[in-house]
Amino acid sequence: MQQVSDPRSDEALMLAYRDGDAAAFDLLYERWRGRLYRYLLHQVGAAAIADEIYQDIWMRVIGARGHYEVTARFSTWLFRIARNRLVDHWRRLGREIVDTAADFEATDPEDEPVNVLVTASAAPEENPERRAERAQLATQLIAAIEALPTLQRDAFLMAEEGGMTLEEIAAATGTGRETVKSRLRYALVKLRSQLGHWR
Repeated sequence: MQQVSDPRSDEALMLAYRDGDAAAFDLLYERWRGRLYRYLLHQVGAAAIADEIYQDIWMRVIGARGHYEVTARFSTWLFRIARNRLVDHWRRLGREIVDTAADFEATDPEDEPVNVLVTASAAPEENPERRAERAQLATQLIAAIEALPTLQRDAFLMAEEGGMTLEEIAAATGTGRETVKSRLRYALVKLRSQLGHWR
């Protein structure tokens, strides 16, 4: 399939789209639709709301194409749009976003990389009992992610779904790298404590 094998970077595709190549947009959409949608769904918890915000984000991408310039990775730019749209949504609901990790000291000697999401897809040859366990793990993992405080969940999902670095998440959220790092650390601690029995 051409969408998977196209060697151009996301940024090159967006520039091509800006210059009139509609197929480049199709490729970008194909690459990012699943990850972006999962990010939104985990944030809002309701498919109808996620769908609405998702469509709005892609409309904003389309609307911005005429003045698009590469100032960051495409994923950083896309998730910044997504996050801004989520913040608008939360404000409309009167929801206050509290940073429970604000006072966390991020210069921790245990400086581990962020990559914790367990894949829950079953191999075809797995027995039914193992498949059921994986399905249960996936359900509990989703619930644990959705139970995270908003800013921790936001940073975690950008890292996992967006494949973004600390610096890219900081740029997308308008916060410092150390703040992002502490939010991720808090998120990982909570996820591990809730899912520890699966180790």
